[in-house]
Amino acid sequence: MGSDKVKCPHCGKTNNIPAAGEGKPRCGNCHEPLPWIAAAGTVTSRRSSKNPRCLCSWICGRRGAARAAWSAPRSIRGREPCAPTGRRRVGARRAVVLAAGARYRKLAVQGIEALEGTSVYYAATHQEARICGTDPIAIVGGNSAGQAAVFLAEHVSQVHLLIRGDDLGKSMSRYLVDQIEHHPRVTVHRHTEIRAVHGEKYLEAIAVEDNRTGDQDTIRVRALFVFIGAVPHTGWLADAIALDDHGFVLTGVDAIHARADGSLPINGGLSRTLETSLPGLFAAGDIRRGSVKRVASAVGEGAMAVRQIHEYFERS
Repeated sequence: MGSDKVKCPHCGKTNNIPAAGEGKPRCGNCHEPLPWIAAAGTVTSRRSSKNPRCLCSWICGRRGAARAAWSAPRSIRGREPCAPTGRRRVGARRAVVLAAGARYRKLAVQGIEALEGTSVYYAATHQEARICGTDPIAIVGGNSAGQAAVFLAEHVSQVHLLIRGDDLGKSMSRYLVDQIEHHPRVTVHRHTEIRAVHGEKYLEAIAVEDNRTGDQDTIRVRALFVFIGAVPHTGWLADAIALDDHGFVLTGVDAIHARADGSLPINGGLSRTLETSLPGLFAAGDIRRGSVKRVASAVGEGAMAVRQIHEYFERS
């Protein structure tokens, strides 16, 4: 009979737990319940061992499976979700919430990190608009930058929109292009890249360069908004669950219609908005496609995920 090594969260002792056992396993040192079953709760069944059915059919869905085979990465697999115990069986229902977030791409400009939070921002909401007041600002990026330019132009005196190419339409929606080109407080700087930032505690100006001619200029602004994309922390999830083209986790309806590896259809029975293409695996915050990239939104999604996990347990 095999065993698993489980570290006690109370005293730190590593325990050898049989793969098949009765009741709740406890630490051999402090005698506290071990986490793999104490946190998930137990489920009992009087089903005869002659025709066993894995209690964790939410993962494997196969009769006669004494131990479920989960196709997720080993780093999130942990202990097998069920263990046979003869006529009575004990199993642990498990669920995982992915909340690894994303890393926002930053401009490779010296000194810009020191101004983050005071003059350099990666989101444009009413909060940032109030901070900027009526001072002129600069925005760098694609479609998100265009949306931010239209929004912030209603609050500040001047918006300088910097793009590396010559055509707004290559990275922005047509309706945004029309609004930007006709807005009196938005100035578009084509073929322009930021080479330096000036200011100690607060931004005072940016040094820009024409990427065709090399000509340089200085634009006096009090805030800089950067929208050049984000990289979700999902590299370790490759080929395990459905991701979009940018690596963000698909959830809800998107996960239903996605394909895990380009050829295999995902279970069409999903209905929970934060559940991924792998049943029992949920995602919250910036790691999820379509999420609002704000702390408050991520916290709210975490609370929603807990509720949906309870629903998942009730229905599975």
